[in-house]
Amino acid sequence: MGNVNKVILLGRLGADPETGVTSAQQIPTATLRIATNSRFKNQSGDWEDRTSWHRCVAFGRTAENLAKFFKKGSQIYLEGRLETRSWDDESSGQKRYMTEVIINNFEFIDSKSGGTNQSVDDDILKDFDIDDPSNGDSSNGGDVPF
Repeated sequence: MGNVNKVILLGRLGADPETGVTSAQQIPTATLRIATNSRFKNQSGDWEDRTSWHRCVAFGRTAENLAKFFKKGSQIYLEGRLETRSWDDESSGQKRYMTEVIINNFEFIDSKSGGTNQSVDDDILKDFDIDDPSNGDSSNGGDVPF
């Protein structure tokens, strides 16, 4: 059986992208801190929100585009893979580890103006000739058409 290493995130940038270049080949890099939220019921039955932070890194043209078009607070959809790297900490002598998402693909979620969410038109289905079963206008008597 094969292996899968895929990450999909939909979140917001916690800071402007940090840009740089790789030391060896001078390839552009962009590092993003992405916040995602989850909601769950705690032991007492109350809803609780939890924010998780993800370190994400892009290289090359992807890094240039992220740095150009995204800023703190921007919403982003991204796909990538997990990678863990290690190094020896010079000050403590301990081995350190960092797990990052290496970005392969991303999508713009915010509108082009002002970095705010695009509003969804609640009446969008009125533009189509679709029966709304919730108001009793269904001509098929509520049966599934297949």
